[in-house]
Amino acid sequence: EVQLQASGGGLVQPGGSLRLSCAASGFNFKNYDMSWFRQAPGKGPERVSAINSGGGTTYYADSVKGRFTISRDNRRNTLYLQMNSLGPHDTAVYYCANSNTGHRGQGTLVTVSS
Repeated sequence: EVQLQASGGGLVQPGGSLRLSCAASGFNFKNYDMSWFRQAPGKGPERVSAINSGGGTTYYADSVKGRFTISRDNRRNTLYLQMNSLGPHDTAVYYCANSNTGHRGQGTLVTVSS
């Protein structure tokens, strides 16, 4: 069974940082491109970042470029998203997905508020 479990969300003040993790199982993680999406209340999903299977190629949405960093550890089957300089507009449920198959996991809530 494919599982993608995101963690690391929480409440953070504007300007703060969080590091999200996504633990993958049930498929050969190192062979697949991966993505982070977010969905803010009342809005559709937005792909914020992506990384290829080897970790050498990344993508960032303009809304997060320069503030977020995606990475992966293929030995630990884990995807990461380092988020810096967070603002209220970053408040959303964040979830990871297999870019090739479309499988997505349950998300983790990030709330940026003072």
